[in-house]
Amino acid sequence: MLQHGKDAGHPAPSRRRFLTALAGAGAATAAPALLTGCGTAQAKDGPLQFWNFYGPQRSPDPAVNAQSKWFVDTVDRWNATHKRQIELVHLPQPTYLNGFKVPSAFAAGQGPDIFLLSPGDFLRYYNGGILADLTPHLEKETIADFGSALDSRTVDGRVHALPMEIEPLAMFYAVDVWEKAGLSEADIPTTWDQMLDIGDKLRTRTRAGLCFETNPGYYQNFTWYPFMWQGGGDVLDKKGNVAFDSPAARQALQFWQDAVRHGITPRTLPAAGDVISAFKSGNVAMWQQGIWQVASFKAYAPDFRYGLFNLPTPPGGEYTTALGGWSFCANAQGRDPEAAAEFCAWALGSTSDESIDRMVDWCTVAKTDIAPRTSALERGAAKGGYDSAAMKKFKDEISPAGRAEPRYPPVVYKAISDAIQGTMLAGRGVASETERAAESIAAYTKSYKGASLV
Repeated sequence: MLQHGKDAGHPAPSRRRFLTALAGAGAATAAPALLTGCGTAQAKDGPLQFWNFYGPQRSPDPAVNAQSKWFVDTVDRWNATHKRQIELVHLPQPTYLNGFKVPSAFAAGQGPDIFLLSPGDFLRYYNGGILADLTPHLEKETIADFGSALDSRTVDGRVHALPMEIEPLAMFYAVDVWEKAGLSEADIPTTWDQMLDIGDKLRTRTRAGLCFETNPGYYQNFTWYPFMWQGGGDVLDKKGNVAFDSPAARQALQFWQDAVRHGITPRTLPAAGDVISAFKSGNVAMWQQGIWQVASFKAYAPDFRYGLFNLPTPPGGEYTTALGGWSFCANAQGRDPEAAAEFCAWALGSTSDESIDRMVDWCTVAKTDIAPRTSALERGAAKGGYDSAAMKKFKDEISPAGRAEPRYPPVVYKAISDAIQGTMLAGRGVASETERAAESIAAYTKSYKGASLV
């Protein structure tokens, strides 16, 4: 494991250091432009900006509107009880997730005071000196309440991000399509080969038998990791040594390549990636997706019959899934890091009933997620938030054996992404791709300086 002292792990804030980290992602090929139209150039005593991709906005999807309202209500409640005001700034989800607007803003010294962060981007921002230490604002009881959910957001025992949710992956399938093919619950696949066989049986000229993510990005890596983990593989072992060039990684890449090569999995996503529309229109039979889709089905397609099953495993493999989820973070270089950190702790990490109920509302009312705090999970269950068949399955069966999304920095992520894209869509050999990726990761880790990668 790459271990460094506390000071070395979290250097003093440096715009140059963050620019270097951004360039490592291939995002800083030109000087980062300042954001326009987002009100970033504000007086130091003005409202703190909270950039997000939920609220305030209006959408034809009722689930999206409920999630937007949760953000608005949270900030309104803070503003009614605190002198330091907060302003929500909405960025479209594709821009926030895959664009360069957010990292470029930080590189230019114009980043938001509060923002949402996924585990996959944690080290980019931590090593760049962006993430404020939230620990002084958290009680020991709260930290224990979060438990292992904080592992990927902690460095040297200090918490730098507070998760609002845990999002496990599973396989969703269209019940009507399933039944019309003469299949029953007894046919739920438990192995990769069985899932490919069923996908082949269910596909038609207009319907994909099985969907995996095809667009490169942190999300595609996130959805692929479980298949490598199931075979006992990993990108880095527990000591931080490169382990990617392994039989487990090769068979996982081969599995996805075979699904595409045999026409079971399409090369582009049905309905341009709109999962609910694709299922409703009969364009997909099975799709690997996350717990968040339960809310969208309930709000946007309440009468659609869908089922869930655990990710199947390879021969001799062991079941696991990936656990994602977004976190609240405070900008250590913002206009008021203390107030921003206090807000994060107040919103998600207080011992008050209000804070716990706020997480319950997010994970079981506005959205559908596993609550990362034990108290919120228990309270949500007591209120019936996990009573539905889908939520009960995610809580009791799918999630417990899951693994948190890794926090690999951009260079490591990109090497893995290239291997997935090269084998899945370009048809390159899995052995050469795992070897190339492992060499790239090894070269990077030799000179890496920052928080532990594992």
